[in-house]
Amino acid sequence: MNITNSYELLKAFKKLGYLKEERDPLWWPNALTFEVVVGALLTQQTKWQKVEKSLQNLKDENLLDLHSLANVEIKTLQTLIKPSGFYNTKAKRLRQLCKNILQDFGDFDTFQQSVSREWLLAQKGVGEETADSILSYACGKEAMVVDSYTQRILEALGYTFESYEEIQNWLIDGIVENLTQVRELYGYEIPLSTIYSRFHGKIVEYAKVHIRGKSVKIEELCL
Repeated sequence: MNITNSYELLKAFKKLGYLKEERDPLWWPNALTFEVVVGALLTQQTKWQKVEKSLQNLKDENLLDLHSLANVEIKTLQTLIKPSGFYNTKAKRLRQLCKNILQDFGDFDTFQQSVSREWLLAQKGVGEETADSILSYACGKEAMVVDSYTQRILEALGYTFESYEEIQNWLIDGIVENLTQVRELYGYEIPLSTIYSRFHGKIVEYAKVHIRGKSVKIEELCL
């Protein structure tokens, strides 16, 4: 079977049993909390397992909250997030992001409800993937995350895209155009925001098993 749209890709993932890790209804650990904002920034150019060590370090010091991170000593923050790599740059960007959230929104609840993609992209160190991760997993908004795994799987399926936006639109279009069938797959009126969140989780989980170096195994998806 050829994968002609993102609905068929989603259906193929579900047929294979993804998501296999039911760690959170939205897939990202502790979704809809401030922790996701921190994790989304720290996971840039590093493995999630290393981010988890940094998050635990912040928890151990009672610093994993918006006000604490906005006011923490930069050297302290650098030390605590060191496992995530690029800790000097990430510490500065994370603290400034927290300061800007407080300045423009006042608290995390207001940030969740009111933040826009444009605001996030205006923050230093926040690119499209990070912005969409925060919108999807921290704020519960309708945002389809695109990462390198997504691009590699789609390339292996024969697709060529010029930009993040093109990939994102392809993913969104196939879901929106087949939304009734998508909800039939799940068996209930699942929100579109949750579909996007879990779809990205399926892509990541599949890729971690089926991508090795330059090799991308897609045979199972096409059965």
